[in-house]
Amino acid sequence: MSKANPIPIRLKPGREKSLLRHHPWVFDGAIAHVSGQPQVGEIVSLYSAQGQMLGLGGFSPQSQIRVRMWTFDSSSEINASRIHQRLEQAIATRHHFLSDPTQTACRLVAAESDGLPGLIVDRYADVLVCQFLAASAEWWRSTIVHSLQTLFPGARLYERSDVDVREKEGLPLQMGVLHGTEPPDCFIIRENAVQYWVDVRNGHKTGFYLDQRENRAIVGELAAGKRVLNCFSYTGGFSLAALQGGATHVMNIDSSATMLQLSEKNHDLNHFADDRYQHSAGDVFRVLRQLRDQGQQFDLIVLDPPKFVESQSQLPKAARGYKDINRLAFLLLRPHGLLVTFSCSGLLSAELFQKIVADAALDAHREAQIIRRLGQATDHPTLLSFPEGFYLKGLVCLVT
Repeated sequence: MSKANPIPIRLKPGREKSLLRHHPWVFDGAIAHVSGQPQVGEIVSLYSAQGQMLGLGGFSPQSQIRVRMWTFDSSSEINASRIHQRLEQAIATRHHFLSDPTQTACRLVAAESDGLPGLIVDRYADVLVCQFLAASAEWWRSTIVHSLQTLFPGARLYERSDVDVREKEGLPLQMGVLHGTEPPDCFIIRENAVQYWVDVRNGHKTGFYLDQRENRAIVGELAAGKRVLNCFSYTGGFSLAALQGGATHVMNIDSSATMLQLSEKNHDLNHFADDRYQHSAGDVFRVLRQLRDQGQQFDLIVLDPPKFVESQSQLPKAARGYKDINRLAFLLLRPHGLLVTFSCSGLLSAELFQKIVADAALDAHREAQIIRRLGQATDHPTLLSFPEGFYLKGLVCLVT
């Protein structure tokens, strides 16, 4: 599908610096001239203003990220064989997950960080869930699907490209079977000593928050003998880990009654006694205030909110939201209690997130120490030249 002579794109003076550092994005404002009309996702060649060949990328005429780079090697070619090789390499780095019977779900492909821009592939037992998030991945759709069939014979492939970022790329939202039969409404995966029902057709992201795997294990280690509050609990991931780790009781709060029903099924699946947990449907901000007014206290609180920041213009409002929930959490913690707090907003830096949490503690008249910093799971790597690939930030704070 790539052409022998890709359409050349020339950059404005000085705008090649990021590409020389192997950053994979070229924004529309960096482009001086496009010599032709490349199709959506088509391979194009990038040149500096001085005519230096910088590499090959996938073109997206409607996106602010106009080109996503496939290679910085001016002598290489992007073709079906190269795409298959990159998929093989990405999967090989997850061999320890694929060979471990206690882990039946993991991320196989993490987009730019695995050299496959705009592509996400998650494995849930025998189902591979794919997201073609950008024109660069969409251009190679059939190649990617065929390669995954070859690499995972017998696996079912399901698409969840039903995310807003596709619209920014000028692509329609899509979901459905790519290969094999339709996945069941829910099926079971295993993570360490815990089992989960997952819904890959209707669940958040591709069905589950795989990026929190190691953090759930950490919460399990911290939870022994503690009363736990799990906010934005989704299907109960942190709750199940806490109960498995010996928590005396967990209260789960989420705005979705449907997700709480699936959480209830997950707790039943793992045979946790009904008196060790409870579910509360409601807005977390409102419920936290109610708990504060009731004088409730907890030993460990988990805050894992959805992404608050979709654009730079939303950052001030999002910062206020993060500060509010963290302030309320500090107020609900007993002395020597633990706050495990996260932000999955890529536009919110780790430094700013720490400052927000510090300000929240100050407003709550609490002193706290950071005793651990958390991030996304090891199957969600961050390419060194692509810091945007690091999005999940977490802190474990001890109230002193």
